[in-house]
Amino acid sequence: MSVTLPFPSQRHSFTDDELVEVNAELEHAPASKIIAWAADAFGPHLCLTASMNDAVLIDLAVKVDPAIEVVFIDTGYHFPETLATVETVRRRYGLNMKIMTAPENTELLWKTDPDNCCSALKVQQLDRALAGKAAWMSGIRRAEADTRATAHVVGRDLRGLVKVNPIAQWTDADVEAYIDAHDVPFNPLLTQGYGSIGCMPCTEKVAPGEDARAGRWRGKTKTECGLHG
Repeated sequence: MSVTLPFPSQRHSFTDDELVEVNAELEHAPASKIIAWAADAFGPHLCLTASMNDAVLIDLAVKVDPAIEVVFIDTGYHFPETLATVETVRRRYGLNMKIMTAPENTELLWKTDPDNCCSALKVQQLDRALAGKAAWMSGIRRAEADTRATAHVVGRDLRGLVKVNPIAQWTDADVEAYIDAHDVPFNPLLTQGYGSIGCMPCTEKVAPGEDARAGRWRGKTKTECGLHG
């Protein structure tokens, strides 16, 4: 899908001012157009990350670029349902998937030092996955939590890479409608009271009306794992 923007194909490098312009141009664009811009601008230097709550972003992305690299970080603490969802999604789409495996010497960090646990099991593995990349995509949405309310469609992350959030402006209803319309695989835990699914030790069910991410690190001041800085 061609996207008309004032930047050449396969450019890879953008100034901050240019990213502001692209973000404004794509703010209200369909997710497929945002993905197509990223694929055109970065080609094989682009990947997307998947938490396997659902496969909405994957479904959208492979329709633009069937060979796009999909990254899943296996912390060693995922729910069995999450790992089963990985295999379901992999088979469904024939994915070019890279699974990043966390080190084995962090058994109690989730309990004693959750910040460093996420750093070791998630952030460092994402850093490895993004080596050699110019940009990456994620499925974070503004409606998920107050901490994500200002997420850009296109911006720059703490590493200096371009970060693209094609469904940043989608509501929960948008996600549900897309899943229904396209028969998109999703994590069965979402039907069992979990609003946002992370590692087993740090994820609980949420009560009706609670923020979808209220069950993550419940009782702690921590609200994000650090992947999306």
